[in-house]
Amino acid sequence: MADTMQFDLVSPERSLASVPVREVRLPGSDGDLTAMPGHAPTIVTLRPGMVILVGADGTTSEFAVTGGFAEINQDSVSLLAERGHPRDEITQDIYNDMMKDAHRVHRSAKDRREHVGEEVVTAAVKLLGDMQALGTHIGLDPNQSTVPD
Repeated sequence: MADTMQFDLVSPERSLASVPVREVRLPGSDGDLTAMPGHAPTIVTLRPGMVILVGADGTTSEFAVTGGFAEINQDSVSLLAERGHPRDEITQDIYNDMMKDAHRVHRSAKDRREHVGEEVVTAAVKLLGDMQALGTHIGLDPNQSTVPD
């Protein structure tokens, strides 16, 4: 079994990473997980959170994602993020914009509750909570972007 696997991270705006890694830590919708060389093939939906890479040399790098999908197989992880940024690029303004999107989704789900069902409203509440936790984790203030209902 190889010591590394290929990792590729793309968002609609750009390619964010294409590097060999020893492991990839992902914020899965059903729970966090770590992919390493030899991982069983799977496709994972992602929630907002940090993607953490451990490089071939042991260094780590982090990327904030708002959600997306990851395809994992024995020798690679391909991640398509809804929106993604290297941790060191996230400013309060960028985070506020991400939070405004989450607030819009939440408000829309609440307004359309009768048509979309309670499960969609619950998912929107979880999305908002995950986005708030993401900001807190990287030292940003989720309250700066609160949108009144």
